[in-house]
Amino acid sequence: MMYKFNILLLNGPNLNLLGKRESNIYGNIPLQKIVDKLHQQAKKIYTKITHIQSNAEHILIDTIHTAKKYDYIIINPGALTHTSISLRDAFLAIQKPFIEVHISNIFVREKFRSKSFLSDISNGVISGLGVYGYYVALRTAVHRLNLIKKKSP
Repeated sequence: MMYKFNILLLNGPNLNLLGKRESNIYGNIPLQKIVDKLHQQAKKIYTKITHIQSNAEHILIDTIHTAKKYDYIIINPGALTHTSISLRDAFLAIQKPFIEVHISNIFVREKFRSKSFLSDISNGVISGLGVYGYYVALRTAVHRLNLIKKKSP
């Protein structure tokens, strides 16, 4: 299959426990099932997704540093949202468009969760839509990439 776009999907710490932890906040769908459905959706719109989940900040940063081959990044940084200036600096260094996704509404939870080190440099923030937020991010990224493609000579 010929892909039009190549998107990197990053999931940060503890997201490997989706479906097992705090289902009242994060739901009961395992991360692999979300990723599998995203792959299916992406394929329908001629987009390839590469997924990486890590509980280690340096792995996410190293992945961002080498993200040249990707057209767009979708990231759920988990708790690193509120603590990682290093993730922020990695995104600033590569100048690659990205969307920040959160399953829960970080703005109505504990006060410390409402501060994101990424939001002001992202191309969008999706918060509180549950796992559906990943699908919205995918569609938005592809829509934006199509707009850029139409404008280029």
